[in-house]
Amino acid sequence: MRRLLGRHGFEAVPFETASALKNHDNFDAAFCLVLDINLSDGSGIELRHQLAESGVNVPVIYITGNDSDATRMAAMASGCIAYLTKPFTAQSLIEPIERAAALA
Repeated sequence: MRRLLGRHGFEAVPFETASALKNHDNFDAAFCLVLDINLSDGSGIELRHQLAESGVNVPVIYITGNDSDATRMAAMASGCIAYLTKPFTAQSLIEPIERAAALA
């Protein structure tokens, strides 16, 4: 994903875990987050809520390999700008990132 985003002119900062992202203290340059729904140490949706509670309110794009109506509804309710199911095309990821960048 980092290479794909780089080819489209975006710098990505990957995080290995939800905890690592929560402990990151500089979201000033971020104009969106790409979060997997199922993280090794928690839920991407729950992480989104925790970040918002701490004042991080950048747009979120969710990706998942385990799609369900309940998950999709929870993701949409959390305020995401896109919900992508794996496998997804490169363009389906790039388009919402470009929209978020245009609003930043």
